[in-house]
Amino acid sequence: MDILLWHKLLEPYELAVQELVLKFQHMKKEFQDRGLYCPIEHVSGRVKTVNSILDKMKKKGIPMDQMEELIEDIAGVRITCQFVEDIEKVAQLIEERSDIEVQYEKDYVKHMKESGYRSYHLIIFYTVQTLEGPKKIQMEIQIRTLAMDFWATVEHSLQYKYKTNIPEHIRQRLSNAADAIIALDNEMSSVRNEIMDAQLSSQLQHRMVADILTAIENLYRITSRREVEKIQEEFYRIYALNDMDELKRFHTELDQIAEGYRAQSVTAGL
Repeated sequence: MDILLWHKLLEPYELAVQELVLKFQHMKKEFQDRGLYCPIEHVSGRVKTVNSILDKMKKKGIPMDQMEELIEDIAGVRITCQFVEDIEKVAQLIEERSDIEVQYEKDYVKHMKESGYRSYHLIIFYTVQTLEGPKKIQMEIQIRTLAMDFWATVEHSLQYKYKTNIPEHIRQRLSNAADAIIALDNEMSSVRNEIMDAQLSSQLQHRMVADILTAIENLYRITSRREVEKIQEEFYRIYALNDMDELKRFHTELDQIAEGYRAQSVTAGL
């Protein structure tokens, strides 16, 4: 298979990764726009290089004509979460989607690999549209915590360096680090509710401030500059207090003020 054909073969996989990354990022935005806690922290994707595909085929004895059938992770999407509890929620969201067909799962969170690797894998089918028509792509979705991802990234780099023959003293340190990652995830879970509340409060404040600034800008079009400057100064004063209740009160009052000015503007135009 020459380079041109390899490129043609991998193009649908690249499209599948791009589409799914975009869809999961949009899912995260939907949660945030609705003021809900989002179990997705970060999304990334990749298509294996030709070199990596050939190495895997050689290692597993996979013939060329069965490559797409037997290599499940030519294309991969990785979703990282803050908490272990979020992994199950993300998996559920994926399984409920009509555009993704889940074949099976590999739960390395409950059943950690001997190396210390922990992650939750879904092997899926996803259909992309190409010039030749629809193509059903087999790919892998990995779901893990930020801590798990850090460990896996380091372990992968060492595997690449030592070609799976990692020295025993490094293996032991990786095993110790894996135990530390489990402890870290457990500690984060113990304060999960407090962290979620803080994050949701921060998101609410950001949205409220954005709404207030938009309202102030709109007032410039329908009332005097002096009046708007007074309102803006009041906003800066309240914002400096760092008091959410006061900010909510101002937000509500500003909506009422803006509605009053809009009504006056309409009446004046009659």
